[in-house]
Amino acid sequence: MLKQRIITSLVLAPLALALVFLAPLDWFSYCAGGIVLLGAYEWSALMGICNRGKRLIYVALVGVLVALMQWHWPITALWQQGQMLPDINYVFTLALAWWIVATILVVRYPKFSDAWSQGYLMRGISGILTLAPLWLALCVLRSANYDESSQFGSYLILAVLGIVWCADIGAYFCGKNFGKHKLMPKVSPNKTIEGFVGGLVSAAIFVLVFCYFKDIEPGMWAPYALMAVIVAAFSAVGDLLESMFKRQAGMKDSGKCLPGHGGILDRIDSLTAAAPIFVVFYAWTMTL
Repeated sequence: MLKQRIITSLVLAPLALALVFLAPLDWFSYCAGGIVLLGAYEWSALMGICNRGKRLIYVALVGVLVALMQWHWPITALWQQGQMLPDINYVFTLALAWWIVATILVVRYPKFSDAWSQGYLMRGISGILTLAPLWLALCVLRSANYDESSQFGSYLILAVLGIVWCADIGAYFCGKNFGKHKLMPKVSPNKTIEGFVGGLVSAAIFVLVFCYFKDIEPGMWAPYALMAVIVAAFSAVGDLLESMFKRQAGMKDSGKCLPGHGGILDRIDSLTAAAPIFVVFYAWTMTL
């Protein structure tokens, strides 16, 4: 299993970096949409849908929503005069509200599980609120200050990925070596409080190093490090939310398309929360 994970990572990492740094804006938007649709297909299984036709209907529903957002907010027009289009804030405000609700659902699990696990509606809405803002967030970040000779937006996405990856790696090693107290055993028995804290610290260190190498003015280092901690905390919620839905559905992995890693959702679960929250903070800093 470890060998499979390493091989898959060695293949996926260059592809992801190529998409982020080399793909034209339109192609980046389409690829990000494809990833979201694959995630929607796996989410339909978390909803308890076994029939492939019904699962594809859910994918089509998410696809129509993404297409409507792409039509209303073309990736080349998400920013005007260095500012994000004002009406996009409504989507990310809704996303922030959803992740606050998701945090409550995860922390209180299984207390409220009967309310959202009956039927498809609530789990389907949860999937839309989880996946659709991810697509828009990636497009907003990639197109920020876009210039064919500049990679500013690519580095913003790299910052988000770095926060998620460092939080994940820090949580793993701190949890493995120092973990004694379970974080949320009813949702994910292997996660510990020590690992969670280690992940937050690792994310903050990553952002400080990032600021140093990108010549960010020192006065912004502390606020950015604090933002990284909050984004990393929500990334953990994204991971735990998917674990909660998998546990309720009696599933170990969301899919089998990535050898050693499970499914697409198993790889992007943290990013589904981290990217929209990062955009909220980035848009806020742009007004300072």
